[in-house]
Amino acid sequence: MATNPIPQFPAGFLWGVSTSAHQIEGAADVREPSVWDVFTAEPGRVKDGSTAAVACDHYHRYREDVALLADLGVDAYRFSVSWPRVNSPGGLDFYDRLVDELCAAGVRPVVTLFHWDLPVTRDWLERDTAFRFAEYVSVVAERLGDRVAKWITLNEPAEHTLLGHALGVHAPGRQLMFDALPVAHHQLLAHGLAVRALRAAGAGDIGIANSHGPVRPASQEQEDVAAADFYDVLLNRLFSDPLLLGRYPDGIEALMPEGPEGVESDLKVVSEPLDWYGINYYAPARVGAPQGAGIEFGGISLPAELPFSVREIEGHPVTDFGWPVVPEALTELLTGFRERYGDRLPPVVITENGCSYEGVDDQERIAYLDGHIRALHRAVEAGVDVRGYFVWSLLDNFEWAEGYARRFGLVHVDYATLRRTPKASYAWLRELLRARG
Repeated sequence: MATNPIPQFPAGFLWGVSTSAHQIEGAADVREPSVWDVFTAEPGRVKDGSTAAVACDHYHRYREDVALLADLGVDAYRFSVSWPRVNSPGGLDFYDRLVDELCAAGVRPVVTLFHWDLPVTRDWLERDTAFRFAEYVSVVAERLGDRVAKWITLNEPAEHTLLGHALGVHAPGRQLMFDALPVAHHQLLAHGLAVRALRAAGAGDIGIANSHGPVRPASQEQEDVAAADFYDVLLNRLFSDPLLLGRYPDGIEALMPEGPEGVESDLKVVSEPLDWYGINYYAPARVGAPQGAGIEFGGISLPAELPFSVREIEGHPVTDFGWPVVPEALTELLTGFRERYGDRLPPVVITENGCSYEGVDDQERIAYLDGHIRALHRAVEAGVDVRGYFVWSLLDNFEWAEGYARRFGLVHVDYATLRRTPKASYAWLRELLRARG
């Protein structure tokens, strides 16, 4: 465990943990199918051939999991509501019970309204899906809004676009490459419409959870710098610029199917003011010019025709997922965001940060969290307005196309028995939270 105490964060700083519906709930037989159910049913899509039909069985064991949250001592629990479950008879009843249980335990519910489990009847290539999403958000807000004070519209739309629609390694498994950009636009439009729907329902404290990380060129050669700049646009600006500035990065708008006038009108909806901006951070990226052949990176095969190549970052330890552990890049990311967006950047919440390691005595996870929390504090000291930090994740879970091969949880889950066993990192975080006074 860490030998030095964690620096003190500002009063009111929110400490929490995160999960998502499809990754932990199970109970797939009592909701309509999502695109992930279809995807995982196809042979070869998931590395271990598994599905999330049972996952952690959180649907039936939520009381046990809320008790773990209460014992951990977190202020808040970020979970997602499943659109397919809400579409099913009695689906909202589950979230009613979960929110009541959290409130009774003194844990603040933080609701994510879309975390990749799209109903099979919807398609982000279709503009109409954004409007149907807003209708669904209104239904959820009407039911839960009296107890939920903090909302997240979308989780990582960049990854959902890139991995699910451009590269095809996530659901729905399309390989559209840059023809997937309408998916990005329609998700952004859905976000803006959802913000309006939430405010119309009387909800406040609204944000989004986007994944970001510093992008470093493989060298100072012109080709590598240009490739890194393009990758940075895709990862760090494709979504944040429209949300915070009301415009796309140069060259992107022309690729959208709505045409200039339609995009301009949509961006007024997309850029509805946010109460806070959520950032999911895991690692930086080192990027260079294309190398002429497809490569494997972070468990994902990148096609040769991409206009960049993602390279290894040497000199740092890596997680079991192969991701480099670079805590100082979190400080770099946050101070860079403040410099880029200035007063257009609302208060920031780290909505995900975590790592994959095996074992219950997970000293590597403790070191990872310790380093990143300290890096976060350095960003606060540098003047970045950070309001909260959420660890990914409470439980080991179904890790998308990796199946059950990666363990991000503070709590170990035996998938045969579903027994929960708190890890050393759980005890470490509980001690940290108790020590803050």
